[in-house]
Amino acid sequence: MAENKNENLLEVSGLKMHFPYHTGSLWTKKKGFIYAVDGVDLAIKKGETLGLVGESGCGKSTTLRAVAQLYRPTAGSVKLKGQELTTATDHEIMRARKDMQIVFQDPYASLNPRMTTRDIISEPMRIFTRAKILSLSRTEIDERVEQLMERVGLSRFFKNRYPHEFSGGQRQRIGIARALALKPDLVLCDEPVSALDVSIQAQILNLFKDLQEEFGLTYMFIAHDLAVIQYISNRIAVMYLGVIVELSDSAELYKKPLHPYTQALLSAAPIPDPAVERKRQRIILTGDVPSPDKARTGCYFYDRCSKRMDKCAQSVPKLKDAGSGHQVACFLYGD
Repeated sequence: MAENKNENLLEVSGLKMHFPYHTGSLWTKKKGFIYAVDGVDLAIKKGETLGLVGESGCGKSTTLRAVAQLYRPTAGSVKLKGQELTTATDHEIMRARKDMQIVFQDPYASLNPRMTTRDIISEPMRIFTRAKILSLSRTEIDERVEQLMERVGLSRFFKNRYPHEFSGGQRQRIGIARALALKPDLVLCDEPVSALDVSIQAQILNLFKDLQEEFGLTYMFIAHDLAVIQYISNRIAVMYLGVIVELSDSAELYKKPLHPYTQALLSAAPIPDPAVERKRQRIILTGDVPSPDKARTGCYFYDRCSKRMDKCAQSVPKLKDAGSGHQVACFLYGD
């Protein structure tokens, strides 16, 4: 039976992640919440790459961890291959994680320094075999480790080396091999190239593309580098203060950004053509990003938007279709 690439592999609806906190002394204790993610809706189709971009602290990584159920969401729905994860048992979530793996941001912190490369890459297979979710012999696991090392560009003869014996780019290749060990459908990439040199970034991004084509992988790819997101993504979601403010095809977004925040974000990205760079108009945002410890009654971008209107302070705009699948959460568009 042919695989339907138009089918949604991941569906996220109304996702919220609020972290409680306490301040003050024992007698003046104040309780509140950090609204890290405050209502995210998105879907990822099989075989595509959805890029999630936004400035630091906007909730990108928290969204990824809530999707993976490393954080149990405060509210909302996360469906992987039609299975609801937010109400699933721990065993059901473990089974689901066979189809959903993560490549972490820091290749230095995400690998156990006391484990060899063989142990790091084989660990998921050993855990899932002990849990009787997989049935792999030791020989099969060792063969799979060597195949994965060769596929990500590492010699299989390095399998007994420790992480400190590798460069940053090589360590990230180990992390990618580990993520592929269970043959997942969805790979969640949490800024996987931000800690690497620019030349190494290009190699790792090309590796991601090659692996996607070879294994039919689906990516949710987080980055704050606009050039990286443009290169790797089919569609892009722009995030601000815990919500999605714009969602579009990659080429369409860069050609015609609609939301004032997206316009400001793209205007800050350097252009390699000096003539074009001199002529274009930069959009300078005023003020600071509002504190995420306060619930919002209006548009999340209201405090910094030069195009704000009265109703922007009164209600939160929802994502709406602006044509050709281009969605934007802004009262400047639509009714």
